[in-house]
Amino acid sequence: MDRAMSDSRMGPDRFREVVLTAAERPDSAEPPRSMLAVGLSLLATGVALFLIWQTVSSLLIVFAGVLFAALLDAAARALASIVPISRAWRLTLVLLLLSALSGFGMAWGAGKLPEQTRLLLKVMDTQLDVLQEHLLSYGVDLLGPEWGRDFAQWLFADQGRFFSHAQFLLGGASSFLSAVLVILFLGILFAFDPTGHRESVVMLVKHSYRARARAVMDEMGGIMRLWFVGQLVRIVLMTLCVWIALYLIGLPGPFVLGLQAGLSNFIPYLGPIVAAIPIALVAMPLGASLLIWAVVIYTIIQSIEGYVIGPLIQRQAVEIPPAWTLVAIVLLGSLFGVLGIALAMPLVAIGRVAIIRFYVEDYLGDDPRPATIASDQS
Repeated sequence: MDRAMSDSRMGPDRFREVVLTAAERPDSAEPPRSMLAVGLSLLATGVALFLIWQTVSSLLIVFAGVLFAALLDAAARALASIVPISRAWRLTLVLLLLSALSGFGMAWGAGKLPEQTRLLLKVMDTQLDVLQEHLLSYGVDLLGPEWGRDFAQWLFADQGRFFSHAQFLLGGASSFLSAVLVILFLGILFAFDPTGHRESVVMLVKHSYRARARAVMDEMGGIMRLWFVGQLVRIVLMTLCVWIALYLIGLPGPFVLGLQAGLSNFIPYLGPIVAAIPIALVAMPLGASLLIWAVVIYTIIQSIEGYVIGPLIQRQAVEIPPAWTLVAIVLLGSLFGVLGIALAMPLVAIGRVAIIRFYVEDYLGDDPRPATIASDQS
């Protein structure tokens, strides 16, 4: 009886030991479960990458909206020491100032740009005539006997061709206008509540890592602010310098040529080279001396801006080797077109910050600063 009572008392204890031992032993069903979890994670990652790839154009537009928000935030911060009001009112004042400047620019450009554009088209017609005569002297009829001498004739001679071009232009204009409106509204929404939008992303990481993610995102925001402000300063300086220089030497359409030269700074290295082509084409039929003056003056201005002014403005924002910047421009341009080219520089800048902070410092446990200092000293 004592033995039976001992067995009955030990039964629950033995059952508990068996359960605990079985729980501690590796179960044969665990490897399939872990493999299933890994497979589902890989599948989810693949689906996420596929969706990102399919919507990358929209994501670039969203990123452009973030850049515009960074510009508004930088302007509001600059007004903090001048106008002692709340941040929301400073942003409202910035938006009103930008709207007034944009309206003035559009009103002024409506009277100047069509006239200068007509002059440029007339010069290009003349240049096409000269080019056609040179080619005909070698027996090459590139433009044909009926085409190429007059842009209006080329557009209106074939009604079907004209309407197809008009449809293409209208479709492109509507898409461009829609993208611009989305960028503007996204930038305004992000700028008025940057903390809320940042925290909605930070909450997706572990609680212990949120402070680090928050600090890195703030660093990215600072880089975008400095980059955008620096680009605007470079565009304004380049536009004014080229405009005045081309006006002084008597080149037609100096403001249009200066504006496209200034906007070309959004595309490092390649943009200034492309911007020189319209200047050369406009100056070419006006004589060799004017062509040489235009090319030399543009080269000098662009060299000073690219090698002196630009690095002084952007050295605090972007520290990227030129080769990697050029690679990013070529790859993003071939994949995503003009928008990819325009946003290549800030994308590489914040991508570099993310790789250094999250991968090199946190995951690898390395400090890239000594290596950078050593390479600079060597």
